Amino acid sequence: MKYKHANRPGFVLGFIDFFTAGLFFVFYMPRGLQDELEEILGHKVRPYWQAYLLGIPNFFIYTLVWMARIAEELRYKAIELGVDGKLTSFRHMFWWNVLGCLIFGPMIATERFFGTLNRVERKLNEQSR
Repeated sequence: MKYKHANRPGFVLGFIDFFTAGLFFVFYMPRGLQDELEEILGHKVRPYWQAYLLGIPNFFIYTLVWMARIAEELRYKAIELGVDGKLTSFRHMFWWNVLGCLIFGPMIATERFFGTLNRVERKLNEQSR
């Protein structure tokens, strides 16, 4: 089994991240998730902590666009593997975070992102057997 964490609870992670103003992912991303994303997407990804710092002066718009771009790339990878990822895209990540920020939008966006990531990782695990 190549990817050990193919069952991440996206809604819970989004909930924690929302209430820590994004700081949770500063510590969570480097612990393997960064490497997994780079391997799945096939290229280096800017570290989250850099995206977070670049987002501070512009009210985290940079961070949001950074995450939405990764979500779009993940969607393409899911389609390539034949995995359902239609609810993971730039548009979904961006608008759930912007328009839904007063309710549960960020948690829904994060749940969809990690749901697709989990499915992609499980598919890649199956292929590596």
